[in-house]
Amino acid sequence: MRRLVIAVVAGMLALAVPATAAQPQHRSHAGTIGGVKFRVEVPSNWNGTLLLYSHGLYTQFGSPPVTMLANRLEDVPNWLLRNGFALAASEFEGYYGYTVEPALRDQIALLDWFGRNVGKPRRTIATGSSMGGGIAALLAERNPHRFDGVLGMCAEYDPQSTWNTGLDIAFVVKTLLAGDKDIDLVKARDPDASTEALQQAVVGAEQDATGRARIALAAALGNIPGWYDAHGPRPEDPIADQAEWIYWAYITGMGPKGGREDLERRAGGNPSFNIGVDYSRLLGKSHLRDEVRRAYRKAGADLDADLAKLAKAPRIAPDPQAVAYMYRNGVASGRLRVPMVTLHNARDGGAVSDQERWYADKLDRPDRIRQLYVDRGGHCAFSAAEELTALRTLLDKLDTGRWQATDPARLNSAAAAYGSTYQNVFDLLTISDKEMPPAFIDFTPPRSLRPSH
Repeated sequence: MRRLVIAVVAGMLALAVPATAAQPQHRSHAGTIGGVKFRVEVPSNWNGTLLLYSHGLYTQFGSPPVTMLANRLEDVPNWLLRNGFALAASEFEGYYGYTVEPALRDQIALLDWFGRNVGKPRRTIATGSSMGGGIAALLAERNPHRFDGVLGMCAEYDPQSTWNTGLDIAFVVKTLLAGDKDIDLVKARDPDASTEALQQAVVGAEQDATGRARIALAAALGNIPGWYDAHGPRPEDPIADQAEWIYWAYITGMGPKGGREDLERRAGGNPSFNIGVDYSRLLGKSHLRDEVRRAYRKAGADLDADLAKLAKAPRIAPDPQAVAYMYRNGVASGRLRVPMVTLHNARDGGAVSDQERWYADKLDRPDRIRQLYVDRGGHCAFSAAEELTALRTLLDKLDTGRWQATDPARLNSAAAAYGSTYQNVFDLLTISDKEMPPAFIDFTPPRSLRPSH
């Protein structure tokens, strides 16, 4: 199992890379509001537009050295400040974990502070990455008169679905790969021991063909693609990369000791369930079902027997108050009244692209959204040029009242025009940047397998 060093996991991520000082002549503000840290940067040539950035889910595995202002920590903020955009972000009360509830309050408090201490923006755009992309959408849905547009990157708009999927994956690992080990998937009595047992089961499964087939099954039940390395080509054999996503994002990040422990504390119980879930039927709806069947045939293993074992295994029920908490503090409604652009890696295994299709289908006005996809693995693995091109798509809509063409050729040409300095992409595997060409593509995500609505 390759080593991963990240700030956050399970589709809710921020990259821990060095910071730089504020640009000369910019007014920098840093302090606290109600005990919560914030950062504001205002260039001397402020054009009246404010970008309010919401960060992803931070865990104890690491966090950025400064308050983030964009998905790319350095180059995007530097470009935006040089070109007249003001930037602001709160770190949210609690900082670590599932901080959606405080984020919805703390970001509005920061907007109020900005209005009193800097000035009223001509327009305000909610931006965010991973969990923060979902927060950006929620902010605009619930405060339609405070925002003029949304840029959601690698986002989770249906976190209840995400945590249910995480439970499904862990349930397969426990039932088919962990033998008779005593493992609590929710409300764990010993979170460390349960997480370690699940991790060991995933590592052990990679040692033989039957274990690999079961990894493919677990991944397929969440539509988890097998492309982990953002700098590498799409692998011909995806199972090893699916194992990486399962180990790091869904066991380490969302497992009994990771984000789930914090989520259950905030929600007042367990919001996830698999009562009534037919895993045979779920596999039949997965766009990865054929890969699973091939893996089982190659291993000479019995897929029907494994599905029958899953059907007989004891199920997990949710705590109703925790489910209600998720709907209040996470699940987007689709009642969006401003233009929105989304940006997603087509093969993201941490925040699957299904989330984009789910949210677009929720909107009562489909003409309000444009969804852009990059042909790359990894999570939130965009260059500054790609991020800025997505933002420019939104700004053009706000400036002209109509959408410009978003075909891949036009988008890639626009991104390439930023020059080589802005083409670096961060990779979770190597913890490094690499210059890569723009990679916008036409893409239609699969449908969500466990949607909240």
